Parts: sequence; structure tokens; C-alpha cells
Amino acid sequence: MSDHTTFRKEIRLFDAIMLVAGTMIGSGIFIVSAEIARQVGGAGYLMLVWGLTGLITIAGALSYGELAAMYPKSGGQYVFLREAYNPLVAFMYGWTLFAVIQTGTIAAVAMAFANYTDVLFPIKATLLEVGKFKITTLQVLAIGSIWVLSYLNLQGVKNGKFIQNLFGSTKIIALLGLIAVGLIWGNNPEAIQTNFQNMWKLTQTTFTEGQASQVTSFTTWGVVLLLGSAMVGSLFSSDAWNNITFAGDEIVNPKRTLPLSLAIGTGLVTLLYLLANLVYLWVLPIEAIQTAQNDRVATAVAVQIGGGIATTVMAVLIMISTFGCNNGCILSGARVYYAMGKDGLFFPAMGKLNSKGVPATGLIAQASWASLLCLSGSYNQLLDFVMFAVLFFYVLTIAGIFILRFKQPTLPRPYKAFAYPALPALYIVVVSLICVILLIEKPYSLVGLGIVLLSVPFYMLFLRKK
Repeated sequence: MSDHTTFRKEIRLFDAIMLVAGTMIGSGIFIVSAEIARQVGGAGYLMLVWGLTGLITIAGALSYGELAAMYPKSGGQYVFLREAYNPLVAFMYGWTLFAVIQTGTIAAVAMAFANYTDVLFPIKATLLEVGKFKITTLQVLAIGSIWVLSYLNLQGVKNGKFIQNLFGSTKIIALLGLIAVGLIWGNNPEAIQTNFQNMWKLTQTTFTEGQASQVTSFTTWGVVLLLGSAMVGSLFSSDAWNNITFAGDEIVNPKRTLPLSLAIGTGLVTLLYLLANLVYLWVLPIEAIQTAQNDRVATAVAVQIGGGIATTVMAVLIMISTFGCNNGCILSGARVYYAMGKDGLFFPAMGKLNSKGVPATGLIAQASWASLLCLSGSYNQLLDFVMFAVLFFYVLTIAGIFILRFKQPTLPRPYKAFAYPALPALYIVVVSLICVILLIEKPYSLVGLGIVLLSVPFYMLFLRKK
């Protein structure tokens, strides 16, 4: 492996948009509306949760673009935090990205890919069981998909962007097709009347041994807690939009391409998500959304419209979606570990490129840890681990805009945060509130916080070696 090889500028605007949108769209939009519907009850609140998520995501992207245009370097958010704060804060992010955020997302999406493959080709079986620990064929398939994509990305960024463009555009077109078919031919008068006649009924529904129980009395703070908790799934489904900034050194005309791709990509995905949920409510009564088998809401909608064959069609679509999503995550994440290695704050081999101009050691290490996470727990547990850490660092990063305006007032800003200072400040307040709600309502979020704090002794260790 050579440390003299440089990154190759291969990513243009369309590629960047596909990285933003294609990495955002994984399996979440097809699944998590069932859990959200159980938590909020009314169709209006289901749409509100997705709408608020979209506004938060777009606001973050429009603000984040200022930092991306200022520092179009490999590492993205790691670099922004280093420049705004100090190497310790940057390391805390990079460490958490490797330990939970990126690798946890890769593992969760890979497991979703495997689960939907099982719909097409029933292969689920237990290969090894020791006490509560077991290895299944689905876990092996998930791990295999991670390594296939990592190998392809080891061959150069051209491979990575080709896969992303192919799978990203395919799933966007397919999702548009599902939306169009649902709106045109999926009209279900019974569902429409049920969902929209009393669309602002706020109820939390839990199911115990198939029996539903509802809670309908909430204080004002209780409503805030409920909505914030319900947004975990939609926020996870809308995340990874920042991954494009990790590959700053490989982007053609990054000062223009980065802010533009962030705005277009997040706007496009938010629109698709809102339309998809409108289709769910157009076709299925809210009770059917809440009780969709294995939370596969999109599959239930497709079956309602097209019959049994629709199950196969949806399984293929979600396999394409998750495969493309993971490609973007795998491509991007290794660039952060590269930046850390170059700074002497991670293993030195991470800061080197192979002959193809990609951080090979980072890709291999990322795949190895994500593979172990595939064996560690369920999709929902990984989701909870990830979301608190993700939002915590988004708050720090957007706050960095204010800090850098003070510290570096004369530094060129090819793009300035939209509606500064109001929009970035509003983003910080709202997302900080969601972080507090997650700590209260989602116990696994404390694990994410613990992993963030665990970075400090490792920072001291790498600093001493440096």
C-alpha cells in the first residue's frame, strides 16, 4: 500500500446527488411507518412526524453546506469539528462513527437486505447456537453483502460511484412508480374515510400477544415526548445525507457541488417520503398500517393493489434499495478514518491509500466491525444506538458554524448557511430537544452516549503514540 497515491476527482454533481439520496433511502421508509403509527395513532400525526423529520433534515443540510464548501476535504464532519473545536471533539466523532454510527447503520441495513432476500428465497436457518447467542444464515448473508460491496469499493471510487448511480437511480424510479400506482389505482375509500375523518386523534397503541391496548391521555409535555420518540425511525430513515462530505477530495468543483447536492438530495428524498406515506394512508386503514406483518407497510400496500405477486416486487425493490444504501455508507465512511489516520489519531495504516486511490485499510476495518455488529442485536436496537450519537454530533457541527464565523471571519465562504442565524439556531434547539427525549424514552440511547464518552481514553492513547 502506498502513502503517495492521491484521491482521484471522479464525483460530479449527479454522482453526488445519488450519494446523498441513495444513501438516505434504505429500508426505513418501507418499514418504520408501522411503529410510528402505533406510537401516534392518527394519520395527521403520522404525516406530521415525517414532515417534521424532513424539515429538520433539510434545515441541517442547508446549514451544513457552509462548512462543506469551506472545507471540501476527505473526512467531512470530522474536519468541520476539528476546525471549529479541537482534535478531541473531532476524534470523539470519528471514534463514534466507526464504533456505532457508520458501522451500526451498515449492519442494520445489511440485515434488512438479508431479511427481504428471505422473502424471495426462504433461507433462514440457525447455523450455530450457544446459549442465547446464535448465528443464522441471514446474518451470514448480511455479512457477505458487506464484504462484496467493500471489495468492489477497494477497486476505486469509479466502481463505488457506478454502483451508487445504478442502484440509486433504480430505487428512486421504482419508489416513484410505487407512489404513482398507489395514488392512481390504490384509491381505497374505506381507508381514506377512516384515516382522514379523525386524522388528529392522538393514541399510542401497544400489542401484547396480539391484543391491542391504547393510551389516549397526554399532557403537553407528554405529546412532545411522544412525537420526539416517534421520530427515531423517520430520522434514521432520513439520515446519512452528510456522507457525501466525507469524500470531499474526490469531488469535482466541491465548493459548488457539495452544497447543491445536499440541498437537492435531501429535498428529493423528503418529498418521496411524504408521498410514500400519503400512499400508505390512501390504500390502508391506519389499523392495517399498525399491524402490518413484520412492519412491512410498503409490502402490505403493494399486495392490496397488485395481489400476491406484489410481495415479490417489493422484496426486490427493498433489496435494491438497501444494497445501494450500504454502498454509499461503505464508500463514505472509510474517508473519515483516513482523515483521522492522517492526523495521527487513528491507526497509521488508515491514513494511507492503495494503488486505486482509496483507503483500503479503512474499508477492511469498517467491514470487519460492521460484520461483528450484525451478530450483536436486532435492527431496532442498532437503530437506537445510532440515532442519539448522530443527532448529538449534528448539533455540535451546526453550532460550529457560529464558532467559525467568530474564529475565522475572513475565511472564504463560497456558500453561506441559508437564513443564518435563525435557521441554524432553530435546528440546534429542536435537535437538542430530540436528544433529551431519546435519553428519556429510549434506554439504548444511553449506550450510544457511553460509546461517545469511551472515546476519551482512546484519544489519549493515540495522542501519546503520536
